[in-house]
Amino acid sequence: MILLQAAAGGQGGSSMLIWLILIFVVMWLMMIRPQQKQAKKEREFREGLKKGDRVSFSGGIHGKIHEVAEHTVEVEISNGVVVTVEKSMVQPVPEQQANTKK
Repeated sequence: MILLQAAAGGQGGSSMLIWLILIFVVMWLMMIRPQQKQAKKEREFREGLKKGDRVSFSGGIHGKIHEVAEHTVEVEISNGVVVTVEKSMVQPVPEQQANTKK
């Protein structure tokens, strides 16, 4: 009887390890991986910015890219009004809004 309990106790530790690994994998798939995909998508968007693209800032201002530099972009927010902003603050304009402002 004691030998059976000892054998069962040894397997309990390995099954606990399997459960911990399984929980980590599920958390990675559900939380970390989507964040990595979103960050990659944003990075590709910012690297692909070109003159004439319609963008918005994180503050809600919309405009059209006038010039692109390494870390900044110049955005025309009104006729003759050009502002320089960090690329990290630029977001794509939703399709519905971009189509109405052409």
